[in-house]
Amino acid sequence: MGKKMLLHDDGKTQMIKEIKVFDDPQRLKLILNRLSWKILVMLYERAMYPLEIAKELGIHEQKVYYHIRKLIKAGAITVAKQEEKKGAIAKYYVTVSPAFGIELPKGYKTMERPPLVSVSEQVQRFFREFIRRDGCFDGKIVVGSPTPHGPFKTSARDGHYASHLAFFLGQFTRMPEDFAVKLDVDVKAEKEEKNNLILVGGPGTNLLTQEVNEYLPLKFNMQPSEQGFLFGGLVSTKTGRVYTADAVGLVAKIVNPWDKSKRVVVLAGNKAVGTKACVLALTNLHDKTLGNYKGEDTFAKVIQGFDLDGDGKVDSIEVLE
Repeated sequence: MGKKMLLHDDGKTQMIKEIKVFDDPQRLKLILNRLSWKILVMLYERAMYPLEIAKELGIHEQKVYYHIRKLIKAGAITVAKQEEKKGAIAKYYVTVSPAFGIELPKGYKTMERPPLVSVSEQVQRFFREFIRRDGCFDGKIVVGSPTPHGPFKTSARDGHYASHLAFFLGQFTRMPEDFAVKLDVDVKAEKEEKNNLILVGGPGTNLLTQEVNEYLPLKFNMQPSEQGFLFGGLVSTKTGRVYTADAVGLVAKIVNPWDKSKRVVVLAGNKAVGTKACVLALTNLHDKTLGNYKGEDTFAKVIQGFDLDGDGKVDSIEVLE
């Protein structure tokens, strides 16, 4: 029997499991008996030995042995372990696969959208609004302009982190026809705020992050002064803590304030290294970052980056709150 993957799509979630495909109809015939099938289902639930199966089904043990031999011959079950019981060796059997089937030689079709199977369920939920029904990415990745701009007159140095994010997104969504990465100044000039947006960079370098700052559950402290704006780190409205370290940042998801049907994801650090930590938190370390995400519209985590291997580059993160 060959091993393949079985895709299940209920319109909301895509799931896969392994399936063993019978290449010989005689093998399939061996399991197409009501009692054999009942035993097969029991052995998928947990490993069992024949006497245990017989007691649970209320039938003679020899009858169970008969069907066990058929299932072994079909290649549907195998011995998981052996234990000594009352002076004899009891063999515990399990199924070799959670699914079995037959396959005719032709009939494959190109899928309209790629299966979302490369990443966790939390990641799929987090980016749900960013994926069209045909599987294409639906939104814009916005990075700060590399030339001096905005009230801080800064030149963004964290835009290249978007390439790492794009590789990650490519695992479960297809490339759109339109160019997906935009500079913040171009988004503002072209009035493209009414999109699903992924903002890479803090308010010091990304004008769009500045504009959504007031809507964020955790806000960057931007105080007006005679010299323009003073940037004072990330402030938690929940705990009152102020995070000023360069390697601290925010991973957030909110409703787009310009179009309530769209969403905005923010990956923003106090400095460029903080933005890098946020990108790593959502890509390489998303299980830690999104562990309790259930699909809510408002989500925010304070991230701190760390250099564990001592090479001067952030390679790990902690979720501070």
